[in-house]
Amino acid sequence: MKLLILEDEIPAYQKLLSHLKTFFDAALTNHWARSIVEGKTLLEVNSYDLILSDIKLLDGISFDLFNEVQVNCPIIFCSAYDNYLFQAFNTNGIAYILKPYTNADFVKALEKYNSLFKQGEYNSKLSNETLSALKTALQEEQTNYKKRFVIKRPNGIQLLNTSDISLIEASGDFCIAVDQEGKRHPISQTIGSIVQQLPPKKFFKINRSQIVHIDFIAQIESHFKNRLLITIKGCTEKAMTSTSSTSDFRKWLE
Repeated sequence: MKLLILEDEIPAYQKLLSHLKTFFDAALTNHWARSIVEGKTLLEVNSYDLILSDIKLLDGISFDLFNEVQVNCPIIFCSAYDNYLFQAFNTNGIAYILKPYTNADFVKALEKYNSLFKQGEYNSKLSNETLSALKTALQEEQTNYKKRFVIKRPNGIQLLNTSDISLIEASGDFCIAVDQEGKRHPISQTIGSIVQQLPPKKFFKINRSQIVHIDFIAQIESHFKNRLLITIKGCTEKAMTSTSSTSDFRKWLE
């Protein structure tokens, strides 16, 4: 079995190689590259049964390497980026390990390789569309979007994770964030300021005074004047898109 490991950190490479030798009984032949340049040189003259690749290498990101050189074997990505980045991988049957990974994570990924990508049966490659989606996801992951808000209460301070917010509504010079249980939390910022701090794939400003979280949308109904009524978990009243935002909202949902 012939492997290529793309990893710029020496300890991480040694850890991967140790796991591989433990998992596979068969003799392994492995090459190691720490950069796009080194990886390209190896891929141009060798074929591999499996590639284990970090996202960030010494001279760039591995997606750029796979754009330049055709890869006809499965890839297991090993990265420190959050889970949502890897949704695009799963659509192409590509496994991933999230750093810091455990031995169980590694075994699960290799078992997927054994079951779906047996040697000689994989004859595909990453499409340009998938690579483009991965780059976009990576750029968004590296953007410092708000993870939580600090809510001031009479009895102290509360932390409200953005992932728990179903709706944000303007109320004068501040806003009210509603969670999925219907609890209301005051945020001392304007809605214009808040929307710029939130990940655009998750949150959408549907009108001048409301922002919705896609994970908490329960139902969408057509309404008059090209508007949409939105039922949101945790909210007793339905939200409504503005006439001008409806078209962009429909595209955002897709």
